[in-house]
Amino acid sequence: MDTSKANILIVDDTPENIDVMLGILKQDYNCRVARDGEMALKICAKVNSLDLILLDIMMPGLDGYQVCERLKSDPMTKHIPVIFVTAKISPEDEIRGFELGAVDYIAKPVSPPLVKARVKTHVALFDQKRELSRLVDEQTQTIEETRMKIIQRLGRAAEYKDDDTGMHVVRMAHYSYILAKAAGMPEDQARTLRDAAPMHDIGKIGIPDAILQKPGKLDSDEWGTMQLHVEIGGEILGDDPSDLLQMARVVALTHHEKWNGKGYPKGLAGEDIPLVGRIVAIADVFDALTSPRPYKQAWTVERAIDMFKEEAGGHFDPELIKLFLECLPEVLEVKERFADEAKHD
Repeated sequence: MDTSKANILIVDDTPENIDVMLGILKQDYNCRVARDGEMALKICAKVNSLDLILLDIMMPGLDGYQVCERLKSDPMTKHIPVIFVTAKISPEDEIRGFELGAVDYIAKPVSPPLVKARVKTHVALFDQKRELSRLVDEQTQTIEETRMKIIQRLGRAAEYKDDDTGMHVVRMAHYSYILAKAAGMPEDQARTLRDAAPMHDIGKIGIPDAILQKPGKLDSDEWGTMQLHVEIGGEILGDDPSDLLQMARVVALTHHEKWNGKGYPKGLAGEDIPLVGRIVAIADVFDALTSPRPYKQAWTVERAIDMFKEEAGGHFDPELIKLFLECLPEVLEVKERFADEAKHD
């Protein structure tokens, strides 16, 4: 098979009609043949590189309309252009075919120049459509990557006073994704959480440096001020229709709540705390404990895990803690991959 040529499927129950089409097209295209609708559907299911289907309407078993309807209802084949090749070509037939998703009609008996021209046109249009789709996908990926970088930098701005590498938000975002997947969250929501998690402490932007950078323990007034970063973060993120910003706002407002109801700002308990807040609470604390800060040295992973086990059912959702410990090898891989850069005087 010549990979430089487009791939066409010819569907007709009459051998003579197939021979005519092959005679017209086989020099310029890779041609496959099906003699009934069921065979056509089987070929389409196996071959993922068809560029065009020439489809007879009047066939025993599944007719062309039924075949076209099945093709267009399947996400794997709905993109393949279909041209009906038939003697049945009243205005009503044409309307029905176009409503089912066909791109054109060719009347029998066929005219070789017309067949060549129509096939060439629709193959070219399909090529253009695929190239446009590829470019859109490429640009979408670039936009997504840019969005993620902006989000990480916003998170880094909030964390900069006590984490000047900025890698905390990267690590905890990935930890959140890993735990979300382990908890059964659908892939698209888990990715949204991964993107939203870096903004969990964005409200720290509104907290005085003297409190954020204090090397010792905060007094009660200072602690009260520090807790305000939750509401500040919610205000910064606002009530936006974006799924990402909505989730980021929930995370910002709830990741300091505790399973036992002793967290802040609202003292929510148990499953009243949104799942994304419970997940980020674990991801955030694990990375904060195992990373150095101006006011402390990094804990060992073993010490952090011991604390998690003690606080399961207290600070943290006990079921999520179990899942987190099961995912620990994957978590530690992320920790190593995004390790803080060494600081130089």
